[in-house]
Amino acid sequence: MEPSPPIEDLKAEARRLRKALAAEGVVIGHSAALDRVARAHGHRDWNTAHAVAAKVPTLPVRVGARVSGAYLGQPFRAEVLGLTVLGRNRFRITLDFDEAVDVVVFDSFSNLRKRVVKVIDARGESPDRTSDGRPHLRIAR
Repeated sequence: MEPSPPIEDLKAEARRLRKALAAEGVVIGHSAALDRVARAHGHRDWNTAHAVAAKVPTLPVRVGARVSGAYLGQPFRAEVLGLTVLGRNRFRITLDFDEAVDVVVFDSFSNLRKRVVKVIDARGESPDRTSDGRPHLRIAR
């Protein structure tokens, strides 16, 4: 069985199912829709699907999403190229910046980065910090 989508996605799918069936003149209750969605994802019923989905971390962003934020204090806009779940609240994200970000604060030289791979939490912040306490990477919400 493939990984279950997050609970919010399953509930949204059940709402869409009810709406689609209602458009065809078939009325079902919300719990029946939840059970149908659960079975479509390979679970016995909604309670089983809910128990499995509760263990799936909510992703801070999706692959292909456009994001903005700050990397080492520099503003950016980027595309999310990759996202790997490392744990319940840890993700490895790969960003491709629209414009290269200068990661050096000295005037005498520059070091431009176009792509970066960092670990972030569910808030979109990296656990590693600069000397003044700011996260290396912060994705805006």
